[in-house]
Amino acid sequence: MRLVRVATVASLVLIVAACDAPRPDYTSVPMAPAYRTDAYGRIDNENIRLDAEGYRIDRQGRRIGDVDIQAKMRGETSNAVAGYYITSIGTDAPGRVATPSEGSTSGAGYGPGSVNPMPSGTGGPVPLAPAVTQPSTTTTAPATR
Repeated sequence: MRLVRVATVASLVLIVAACDAPRPDYTSVPMAPAYRTDAYGRIDNENIRLDAEGYRIDRQGRRIGDVDIQAKMRGETSNAVAGYYITSIGTDAPGRVATPSEGSTSGAGYGPGSVNPMPSGTGGPVPLAPAVTQPSTTTTAPATR
């Protein structure tokens, strides 16, 4: 019987404590949508009309900036992960690693460390000067008891 009372009191304490818990702002303050509506439909924050799927459209109703990725990438053989094993497809990634552009193999900015060259120009470590110790100019009397 005592165990039932303790469990009841503990659950009541938890319920009361949970009621007083602060609510995060995202639950009490509604987020404004990324568009507004008028008599003719939806408009985004840059005053451009939107179609039913949320794409921007021009005055004739055609989508603005719609890109056909398959057509754009047709014939492209470079791949940033070419040769690496891809677990999701179970084989090595196809293609080749992109080659650098013309003129990128010489001149300023070529080679390791060329972005931030060392100020000394040698590339080696700069030796530190040996520490010079000076005798103390203050004298203290020995402690007496």
